[in-house]
Amino acid sequence: MRGLIPAVVNSVAVIIGSLIGVFFRKGISEKYRQILFFAVGLSTIGIGIKMILNVNNFLIVLFSMAFGGLLGELLNIEGKLKVIGDKMQEGDFSTGFVTASLLFLVGPMTIVGSITAGLKGDGSVIYMKSLLDFISSIVLASTYGFGVLVSAVSVLLVQGGITLFASMLTFLTQPVYLNDLVAVGGLMVVGIGLRILEIKDTRVGNFLPALIVEPVIVAIINLFK
Repeated sequence: MRGLIPAVVNSVAVIIGSLIGVFFRKGISEKYRQILFFAVGLSTIGIGIKMILNVNNFLIVLFSMAFGGLLGELLNIEGKLKVIGDKMQEGDFSTGFVTASLLFLVGPMTIVGSITAGLKGDGSVIYMKSLLDFISSIVLASTYGFGVLVSAVSVLLVQGGITLFASMLTFLTQPVYLNDLVAVGGLMVVGIGLRILEIKDTRVGNFLPALIVEPVIVAIINLFK
């Protein structure tokens, strides 16, 4: 159950951030919000690089990212997620809840972080995401109110569920699978950092299939060894 601690921390961060945002209902100064996002963006890139360092075979990582990215582009994962978000931008409490839930849960950081927490017990990605969500919840709650706070329940249920599911995939904890899988996730986290810093919109969501492609490639290679 230790793997669930990051999900709990993330939920608490959203609750505290929302309460601060409701208290400062008139809004947060743009220059302060911007510097906080810069701090989170740079730190996110740092975590992504750290995740890549223990890679076994970068060719496997490259092929997983390339094939997974092409599959994601074909399925237009990022576009579909954006359409869902755009359609739900209506009305105050419900808008706050839906907007915050989508922002906090629809993205590679949620999936990569939860899988890493479930497989390795490493919550560093989710802890970084918690800081980002803390800042975002302040900004959102200052506009939408308590609907943002209730999204903490969604964060706990979804991230906790992914973490528990990942912890049952014990074969992925073998270094031959795990190190390259974490490296694939690390590259996505770097992409998220670039997006947060507004350097480049890397459409990271379209790379999510790479997390499935990597274990399949490794399994096929092991069959022929």
